[in-house]
Amino acid sequence: MRDFAAIDFETANYERSSVCSVGVVIVRDGIIVDKFYSLIQPEPNYYNYRCSQVHGLCCADTDEAPVFPFVWAQIEPMIAGLPLVAHNKSFDEGCLKAVFRVYQMDYPDYEFFDTLRAARNKLPELDNHQLHTVAAAVGYQLDHHHHALADAEACAWIARELL
Repeated sequence: MRDFAAIDFETANYERSSVCSVGVVIVRDGIIVDKFYSLIQPEPNYYNYRCSQVHGLCCADTDEAPVFPFVWAQIEPMIAGLPLVAHNKSFDEGCLKAVFRVYQMDYPDYEFFDTLRAARNKLPELDNHQLHTVAAAVGYQLDHHHHALADAEACAWIARELL
């Protein structure tokens, strides 16, 4: 796979629609050509302790952030015509579909590929297939795990190697 957009969401709580940050990495001809990151005001707009503990974000970080439709309006032209890639696509694709539903936006049925599934198939010898483990196995140092842009970039590196 040479052309794609790697995407990662973080959520404020256990509702898939509560995306509070997004990272997107655009890859063309196997080269990272663009990156995008934004905080997002989550819906529903509350944080639970566990999610904040994982990514470090809280209400104070997103109170002035744009809502999802405004953020997606910036992302949509960047990813036009590209398949999306995520590590554990069921989570990120689920988030995307849920937030589209909440804001009553028409979901364009994006083509999604999963680097987690690819890693399980192509790197069965790994102790686990978590993002940071697989990233290290393909030569990428993931320093800020659970920051949406850092995770999207790690996913892009994995996708270039395994998809």
